[in-house]
Amino acid sequence: MNSMQSESVVRAAGLTRIFRDFWRRPKVRAVDDVSFEVRRGEVFGLLGPNGSGKTTAIKMILGLLHPTSGSLEVLGRPPRDVRAKHELGYLPEESALYPYLSAEETLHFYGKLFDLPREERRRRVDQLVDMTGLAAARHRPVGEFSKGMTRRVGLAQALINDPALILLDEPTSGLDPLGRRQVKDIIRTLASRGKSVLVSSHLLAEIEDVCDRIAILYDGRIRASGALDELLEERQRYLLDLPAMPPAELEALLEDLAGRLGERPGLAHPRIDLERYFLDVVARARGGGGGEGAMAAYLSHSAEDGEGPGEARPDNA
Repeated sequence: MNSMQSESVVRAAGLTRIFRDFWRRPKVRAVDDVSFEVRRGEVFGLLGPNGSGKTTAIKMILGLLHPTSGSLEVLGRPPRDVRAKHELGYLPEESALYPYLSAEETLHFYGKLFDLPREERRRRVDQLVDMTGLAAARHRPVGEFSKGMTRRVGLAQALINDPALILLDEPTSGLDPLGRRQVKDIIRTLASRGKSVLVSSHLLAEIEDVCDRIAILYDGRIRASGALDELLEERQRYLLDLPAMPPAELEALLEDLAGRLGERPGLAHPRIDLERYFLDVVARARGGGGGEGAMAAYLSHSAEDGEGPGEARPDNA
């Protein structure tokens, strides 16, 4: 963990949200006494099954819902503060995009909402289209896109304002293995550049290798939280990574260990995961070429570089 991660960009304490019925009687306690923080430069996973309160918590961070009780700060401000909203990027679980606009027009539309000058807007749109693999489809109406392609547009619009905090709700939903790997690489790169990323998902295997810390929600409450490595590490057991050796020498080593431990240790060849194998096969079939561009240059600086999000203003054409 680098030094940038000591600064909290989201701080929730005793956060509770109760939905009431027509007569104002408590009906659902969607988020119940939840406390957590998201630090600068880290990827924080808000995990849990459907209906566990993840989306409700995100809506409170976005200022779309008021907490019933507890406190919540976003970038040091109340969630509904316009200055905090200006530094947020959000990818909802279902991207609601205008179907008759092209991918390029959609990104220009969102750029105008943030008052980005024309030339800066064009520069960012070009970089995002390349980064998310939309170059070949930039002029097609979004309504013709598959769900995976729509998610790419949604991710690009979440980054158009160069946000300090990025909220991603089920970011890999609908993507093929190549798209999922690309999104995960983008998430890790954003964190390495000083961005804070909060990822909400119930697809645990999809984001296990991108999160620094996690909180697991169930029935509105946090049931476990902490650094991912600390939570998943089995400290009562050890793995030995041995080089290849003649069978006779390996057998002698196992017998020696059995005598020391009182039982024969298990033996198996290491395996790579299926995603990595799939991506290797596709890369060989492509001849090593990729389908996406590099990280957008305007996203490559950290907040310490002095160029904050959305600093450029007028010329809204």
